[in-house]
Amino acid sequence: MSEITVIGLGAMGTALAEAFLNQGYSVTVWNRSPAKAEALAAKGAIVAVSVEEAVRSSPLIVTCLLVYDTVREALGPVAAALSGRTVVNLTNGTPEQAREMSDWAISHGADYIDGGIMAVPPMIGGPHALILYSGSSQAFDACSGQLGALGTSKYLGEDAGLAPLYDISLLTGMYGMFAGTLQALALTGAAGIPAGAFMPLLASWLQAMQGLLPKWAEQIDSGDHTSDVVSNLGMQADAYVNLIDASRSADVSTELVLPMQSLMKRGVAAGQANADLSSLVALLRLSKQGA
Repeated sequence: MSEITVIGLGAMGTALAEAFLNQGYSVTVWNRSPAKAEALAAKGAIVAVSVEEAVRSSPLIVTCLLVYDTVREALGPVAAALSGRTVVNLTNGTPEQAREMSDWAISHGADYIDGGIMAVPPMIGGPHALILYSGSSQAFDACSGQLGALGTSKYLGEDAGLAPLYDISLLTGMYGMFAGTLQALALTGAAGIPAGAFMPLLASWLQAMQGLLPKWAEQIDSGDHTSDVVSNLGMQADAYVNLIDASRSADVSTELVLPMQSLMKRGVAAGQANADLSSLVALLRLSKQGA
């Protein structure tokens, strides 16, 4: 697979195409707005005049578009041309969308791999760009060398939904951290403390708290949330009200912190006052039947 097609030339798609070009691959590109291909053409990419031409140009088709519906809109009219080729879809979506896309691609004779990009465009092509893959193991083995041009690859399994599941879960953890950081900076900022002055302390504190996570994983897997608990849920729920009161006193919105307080109260009401915070995972899993 020395020839690779990249469909979708937004910031990320362009970075993917450049990474393949930098490794010496013959890269064909297509984008709905042809002007976005001009810079890549100057670097040696072949610009296809149609999706069908782009698909037929290479055995390996990498798509990176806005949403899954856009991928289907682009590839649907040329589905017959996918037969015998491998589609690697790096479009952000849900596990269900990935499984549906996999079934669709396979029904048209293509191998399918879904992916989750844990990086921003400038990181692509470097070792710190982590890209998650799931789907056909045979297809992944066949093109893992080419995909290695994009960064560090991690194959998760045959279920095409695994890559987006891991992707969304990692992003969930990231946005949770971002939410807490925004709240903290709003509080300190309301007191006139520059963000640059407070941030080193916050970054150090968050790094220290990461040490709790492996223990949480053990507790969640074992179902035992009460062994060696240093700071139980009941105590934390009682103290958490201070985050709410301090925010309100500073005229800072509580919209980011109130949901956690509600979950803590539910945990205490469910008899988990002496358990660790990790016990709240069970309440989230049962939320449809719960509160």
